[in-house]
Amino acid sequence: MRSENSIAAAVKRHNSDPLYLVQIIREAQAAEGWLSRETQGEIAERLKIPITRVESVVKFYSFFYDKPRGAYRLLISDNITDRMQGSLSLFERLLGRFGVKRGEVSADGLVSVDLTSCTGLCDQGPGMLVNNIAVPRLSEARIDAIADLIEARTPLGHWPAEFFHVEDNVRRAGPLLQAPMTPGRALDAAIALGRQGVLDEMKRSNLRGRGGAGFATGLKWEAARNAPGADRYIVCNADEGEPGTFKDRVLLTSHPGRIFEGMAIAGYAIGATRGFLYLRGEYEYLKPRLDAELDRMRLVRRLGPAIRGCAGFDFDVEIHVGAGAYVCGEETALLESIEGKPGRPRVRPPFPATHGYLGRPTAINNVETLCQATEVAINGGAAFAGQGTKHSTGSKILSVSGDCERPGLYEYSFGVPIAQVLEDAGAARDVAAVQVSGPAGVLMTPDQFTRRIAFEDVPTTGAFMVFGGQRDLFEVARNFVHFFAHESCGFCTPCRVGTSLQRQMVEKIAEGRGSRYEINELMRVRGLMRRMSHCGLGQMAGNAIFDGWSKFRPAFERRLLAAEFAPAIDLDAALSPARAVTGREDERAHFHAEA
Repeated sequence: MRSENSIAAAVKRHNSDPLYLVQIIREAQAAEGWLSRETQGEIAERLKIPITRVESVVKFYSFFYDKPRGAYRLLISDNITDRMQGSLSLFERLLGRFGVKRGEVSADGLVSVDLTSCTGLCDQGPGMLVNNIAVPRLSEARIDAIADLIEARTPLGHWPAEFFHVEDNVRRAGPLLQAPMTPGRALDAAIALGRQGVLDEMKRSNLRGRGGAGFATGLKWEAARNAPGADRYIVCNADEGEPGTFKDRVLLTSHPGRIFEGMAIAGYAIGATRGFLYLRGEYEYLKPRLDAELDRMRLVRRLGPAIRGCAGFDFDVEIHVGAGAYVCGEETALLESIEGKPGRPRVRPPFPATHGYLGRPTAINNVETLCQATEVAINGGAAFAGQGTKHSTGSKILSVSGDCERPGLYEYSFGVPIAQVLEDAGAARDVAAVQVSGPAGVLMTPDQFTRRIAFEDVPTTGAFMVFGGQRDLFEVARNFVHFFAHESCGFCTPCRVGTSLQRQMVEKIAEGRGSRYEINELMRVRGLMRRMSHCGLGQMAGNAIFDGWSKFRPAFERRLLAAEFAPAIDLDAALSPARAVTGREDERAHFHAEA
């Protein structure tokens, strides 16, 4: 049977190792279209694991399907910047064209249409994934053309190439976004420094992680090198799931060699011989070119045994692809996913630097950080520390999107004022707010635009979403609330229940049935989640509502029905069937809220 053959091939390709369960499931689904119970059972049998383990992974990731999906699977991005560009009307147009409801498969099995979280195309949206391949710059004309191609059952390989063309949109280049680095240059510099020299230069540079937390990279590498144990690992976190962020997409597309050299340098410094690049599921279409770059680097000894002819410098990289789980951007959840499990965050301490992949010392850095490491190796720590500010050295790439004339990537030395970024992006006038660091970040108002992008002032993962004066900031917060409710992994009660309660209360306000009671409850739930959630997702999930209410109160207040409390249902309307049965329409048969 075809199912058995495809599963057998996937299992064999990964040496029947359950650590690769996520990858095996992904490949089996690619061959079969979905994951029936029979398929899941076959995977479990061949890997000699319980079927419940396979089922738990399938149910955890949003890109795994245990029910049939269309031969063409269309996922429209539901990020707020895509909505600002008209994504919802295009979504409705697709549903109407194929005569289906959201998530429903057409009667002929041809197509299914649904929404998904940010696809990393915020600078050229609205964006969509067609069978996991990115399609940017959607319009009514492009939607209609795509529908025609699908109805004609045209293979994706025969679609117009411009439908899949994704721009880099580099608007302001610094050290990382300028011309590609000379291949092997960073590796040669690292070898000249020696293992200890690399660590010394990294600490001298004060390079801090670009993923948001800002931990000193040199100290992280040193902790991993000094931790007991023979095996060490390097992990590149390319799970760029924060809505509004797309810088890693460009680095992966146009500078993959720099990323892999950064990983190799990290491996050289800590004594690791193996590395993993964890690629978010929405960027799966980038994997073939990344694999090709790895092959080229191995051919010229930039990866593999004795890199650049240096005896003992052995290091190679393999790519693991995610399957749609925002929480896997958290480093311990990412490790769980690489180990073939649902990506739920671990309890910390211990930290990955000492107890990471398979419990061994593991240095985890994001894409931008590893690229910066090549700059440190080439130019030295002192030169790197000479850029930016004392506490925030080097440059930072910002993903600018929303209400601006020139969305795209902007690279600055740390310390740049928010106002400067807005001016460069063509958004200097009539800006109501800027959301820095995505839904989990902070909402900055015009009186704060003199503040600077830096760890000691306004830290950021890189997302920089601009909202003009015409935007309804309640709707922005509402979108973020739905995002967190969808992306909660469900591991801990404060986040699982709290994000659901937030969504219910925000929807009640959106429908014009809310009151100050809901606002007070939203603030109370936010406090509980901040104190008690297991990981950063739950701890930050209430930020958008808090910032929106604090800084744009009229946008919320005009939707409130009552000052104190309003019921979530229309009680008088609910009594209508009873009145019909009893034949009563007198005053006492009606409910009056003021009573």
